[in-house]
Amino acid sequence: MDDFSVGLFNDSFPPLIDGVAQTVKNYAQHLCRRNCKVTVVTPDYRDAVDDYEFEVYRYPSIPAGSLIGYRVGVPFGPETLSRLRNKNFDLMHIHAPFASSVLVSNINRSSQVPTILTYHTKFDLDIEKRVPTAPMRKIAMEFLLHNVNAADEVWVVTGACVESLRRIGYEGACRVMENGTDFARGLASQEQICALRETYRLYDDVPVFLYVGRLMWYKNIRLILDALKTLHDGGMAFRAFIVGDGYDAPEMKEYARACNLQGCVTFTGPIHDREYLRTFYSVSDLFLFPSTYDTSGIVVKEAAACNCPSLLVRDSCAAEGAVHKTSAFLVEENAQSCADGIAVACSDRARLKQVGIRAGEDLYLSWEDAVGRAYGRYREILGLT
Repeated sequence: MDDFSVGLFNDSFPPLIDGVAQTVKNYAQHLCRRNCKVTVVTPDYRDAVDDYEFEVYRYPSIPAGSLIGYRVGVPFGPETLSRLRNKNFDLMHIHAPFASSVLVSNINRSSQVPTILTYHTKFDLDIEKRVPTAPMRKIAMEFLLHNVNAADEVWVVTGACVESLRRIGYEGACRVMENGTDFARGLASQEQICALRETYRLYDDVPVFLYVGRLMWYKNIRLILDALKTLHDGGMAFRAFIVGDGYDAPEMKEYARACNLQGCVTFTGPIHDREYLRTFYSVSDLFLFPSTYDTSGIVVKEAAACNCPSLLVRDSCAAEGAVHKTSAFLVEENAQSCADGIAVACSDRARLKQVGIRAGEDLYLSWEDAVGRAYGRYREILGLT
């Protein structure tokens, strides 16, 4: 039964770019290489091109609004349910506890296929920020908790993520299953690095900083810009790249201009070419990721793959496993501490490189290994070991 059938259910998937969409794509790819029959089940998106080695089943969706930036799947269609029940999944793995969870529950009413739910995001914070009234927040929390409780097994991507589950009222057991990165360890080619340096006129004696991710204020990007303003006002020379897109991008660009950072901070927009993105990590001296929202900083592992150390908020999920001044630089969640941390990191460029090398050794995890652990657990659940 090594060729067992797995359904991977998520509310987002490429062409939309986010961490969980990339997670599901990598799960699917590496499970296929282990002879699993994989179907990704996700809402329909306009202009989606699904030329993968695995099947992608897209079901009807509606827009959720520009603030959220996603489409919401409609998990009740008779045709959708009939086709997915006929897939005869041996196991279903949910990566978003909303439409995907409802869809799995509707599929599973008679067959009782084992279900796993990975809790990737601090949804309690999302609900607090985005749901306008207390009664509506209560309903949203109850809906979320119901969907989490419906799974046979719950996974988290870091140990610290358990706290978010407890806040919504979940009392059950959790299993930590880390996310990986599709970057192999190593820098971009020297030719690519030189070309990027020439394009942006980057010089060896000027440190380069990098952020990669969705451009939403809740990612603590204001802390990054405020810290860079402090350093710039203090006379420090640097270049910084902010890679990605999101609802708050226009405000961020305007805020950077108001901080007088337009000469040293570049917003590149989203970069879909992974090897081109590797070049940005490869030329950067420090990856800035002070997010306390993310439950797993896959981008921190991407940076580590390229021996680029990260600046992280102490005790955040993204900082789990990192050691201050050994494999990362840890700061408090405020702009002054971020500025001080960047200054300390750049005060000794030789040590900074050594911290980057150690990050590659200690924080890097490939998707092959991460999915290998998940695959092993699938086999245990299905009684194949």
